[in-house]
Amino acid sequence: MQTENSELVKEIQQDDKTRSLWYYSWKRLKRNRLAMAGLYTIIFLILIALTAPLISPFNPNQQILEFAAKDIGFEGDVLIKKSNPDNENENKYIAVKNIIREENGKLFFTDYTDKEESINTSELEFENGSYKQKLKFYLGTDRFGRDVLSRLIYGSRVSLMVGLISESIAIFIGLLLGSFAGYFRGSIDKMVMWLVNVIFAFPAILLIIALSVVLGKGLWQAFVAIGLTGWVDIARIVRGQFFSLRETEFVEATKAIGFKAPRVIFRHILPNCIGPVIVTGTVGLAAAIIFEASLSFLGLGVQPPTASWGQMIFDGYKYIVVGTNWGLAVFPSIAIMVTVFSVNLLGDGLRDAFDPKLKR
Repeated sequence: MQTENSELVKEIQQDDKTRSLWYYSWKRLKRNRLAMAGLYTIIFLILIALTAPLISPFNPNQQILEFAAKDIGFEGDVLIKKSNPDNENENKYIAVKNIIREENGKLFFTDYTDKEESINTSELEFENGSYKQKLKFYLGTDRFGRDVLSRLIYGSRVSLMVGLISESIAIFIGLLLGSFAGYFRGSIDKMVMWLVNVIFAFPAILLIIALSVVLGKGLWQAFVAIGLTGWVDIARIVRGQFFSLRETEFVEATKAIGFKAPRVIFRHILPNCIGPVIVTGTVGLAAAIIFEASLSFLGLGVQPPTASWGQMIFDGYKYIVVGTNWGLAVFPSIAIMVTVFSVNLLGDGLRDAFDPKLKR
């Protein structure tokens, strides 16, 4: 029995030696319920963004002007035109009040102006024994008669894509400048820190707006504008990490062997800075999502008719002032809040998970 216990202890110790920092960081992260809730929420949002064409009830840009600014759960009767491969942007829904009659291959109906109209039945979809179909808008419609739920779903694509790409740009710039400043020091360090201080001298949102004005309005302009202003924190953290790691024995050994500076920086020192960079990048991702919404709200980000949460808030906040259709601004605001809150929860969990002082 004692022999079996000793063998088990040896096996556990051997297993313990082969585990990496990532293994123990993941174990610590899994014990943090709030961080895991944030992670699962982010994964859920990413799945929504990837499957938007499959789960969205309507085309987010599909307008039915007769159904403009309708309340939550609104249902309306329409005629659905058959798809036209030559004109995919054609409005496929015709809002109707009543079907009058069908004769000689034509369907006569009353539109929302109480005017009698007709259309060839060959152009219409026939389902469930009728040409007239009922559409339900679970979260209502906006001022152009577009489905709010569909635009929320597609808006997640823009927010997550801008957050991920712009933060990737920021991480790349921050890693590059921070590592060079921390390793070479001297004049390079002074130049990088001078640039960092210049960027810090301006409020981030004002600098982003200025860059957006210079670069122009659009999706990729938002990527670049947010990315070019979000790298300073990462650069300072990487610089500090390099200051402490540059004089360690394993770095001195690599220099003694004759390794060049690029290999020492990118192969030996930089991997030891990844933990703090991931934590800082996660926080920056939340900030990037807010900045994108702010740009879209001001009309400097993603341009209509592309669905964006910030643009949806801009279109809907006026209805709150008059006391109607509050969901047009509240629903995208909740979407931004949930996304940012989830990212921050994950960021806090990652900070604790990568802390080597914590017990395994």
